[in-house]
Amino acid sequence: MKSTLEIRGSLLVRNTALNFIGRIIPLVIAVVTIPYIIRGLGVERFGILSLAWVILGYFSLFDLGLGRATTKFVAEQLGKGEIEKIPKIIWTSLIIQTTMGVAGGIALALATPVLVERVLQIPLHLIEETRLIFYILSLAIPIVVCSTNLIGVLEAAQRFDLINLVQIPSSSLTCLIPAIGIHIGLQLPSIILILALSLMLNTSVYWILCLKVFPPLRERVYIETSLLRPLFTFGSWVTLCNVLIPLLVYLDRFLIGAIVSVGALAYYTVPFEVVKQILIVPGVLAVTLFPAFSGLATVNRTELERLYARSLKYIVLILGPIVVITVLFARDILQIWLGTDFSAKSTSVFQILAFGMLLNALAQMPANLLDGVGRPDIRAKVFLSYVFLYIGFLWLLVSKRGIEGAAVAWTLRAGLELLLFFEVSRRLTRTSLRVFVTNRLLRGVAVYVGFVTVAFLSLILTKGILIQGLLTLTALILFALVAWRYTLDEVEKRLFLPMLRLK
Repeated sequence: MKSTLEIRGSLLVRNTALNFIGRIIPLVIAVVTIPYIIRGLGVERFGILSLAWVILGYFSLFDLGLGRATTKFVAEQLGKGEIEKIPKIIWTSLIIQTTMGVAGGIALALATPVLVERVLQIPLHLIEETRLIFYILSLAIPIVVCSTNLIGVLEAAQRFDLINLVQIPSSSLTCLIPAIGIHIGLQLPSIILILALSLMLNTSVYWILCLKVFPPLRERVYIETSLLRPLFTFGSWVTLCNVLIPLLVYLDRFLIGAIVSVGALAYYTVPFEVVKQILIVPGVLAVTLFPAFSGLATVNRTELERLYARSLKYIVLILGPIVVITVLFARDILQIWLGTDFSAKSTSVFQILAFGMLLNALAQMPANLLDGVGRPDIRAKVFLSYVFLYIGFLWLLVSKRGIEGAAVAWTLRAGLELLLFFEVSRRLTRTSLRVFVTNRLLRGVAVYVGFVTVAFLSLILTKGILIQGLLTLTALILFALVAWRYTLDEVEKRLFLPMLRLK
């Protein structure tokens, strides 16, 4: 059993790479298989399959934030070296989550007749089939909820190698099972049943891996009543955040449909979904750093501040150039991919949202830090502080400027969120601005501003996509060289050199 929390630069780099691969492989499989699944099932049954995916994701809210709470408290004890407390935390949260998962499954089963026959617009010939599918899903809910706890345990131990060993095939099977099922002639209920059984198998494997990493879990099963309050307190604020975030992220689409038209949604949704993939990078980094932040919060604040400052720098250096290239060539990208009509109507939305995604990516780091130091309540309160202001502002801009107004509102919200999270987390952790200087964050920002200036001047002063592309590529190479030279210290260069195969 691990006696301490490992927080080494090489381990964090390795874990980040593993988590990135774990996100990309299932994404590629989904892109390849979904057209085949749609053709095989038909639009109506594919819609039901999509509902099944949504239900499995939504009912994970019955986790009540305890998966993240488990990661936080286990990592904290590892950081302190208080290993004897860890089995109590894991068993207590797991028993609670199992109970809540069963409650969620019962709730879905009881609600199924009303959902299928009255709420959802299910075609008459598919009602019985859909009802059966929902009952199968109700049995899978406890399994899904338990798996979030077990993943949280492995995250706390920095065992992202084991997580991705299970998660990559598990996430890939979400689309592969329907595709294979269609190929061999299975009906949709049978496909959903196999998906549920695969989830059960995945959860069993996660449990075996947790026993391997923390053998004392085998000794006894018990609930530590003194842990109930801190677990539920932390988890409840995380759950509130999980409820608010989809509202803030997707409200624009509902208002566009209500104020402009449903047809306009396509010209907004497509560029949004494309640029949203930028958030894979901060998402992966946040998952990797959360247990590190949690472990360091009580034992090494200097290292905590260093990791935080560098995480912001890496996002600027990695995502900054991607956003610039997206903005510069948005019109050409859309025209080649989707045609002249989409290019004419979606280019400005594409450009505005790309910048917004960079701001949102940066905001995820101080938000992650707040959870790591045990204050998810502040993260939720930041969301609550501006949610009604955002709804009014979004309504106004959509009414005045349509989908462009929605993109502007979304981006301004991301900027406000970044400022609030940055300042609140800085004050809470008493992080000096000097930390951002010594870890070369300000250098990174300065180098990036120089790259933006050169790139946009090349667009203004030249004509022709080929010349502009060559000049942008030249500016990108210069940016990479200057960033390597002036924004990374010797420790960081030694960490990244093997990844670049320069050593």
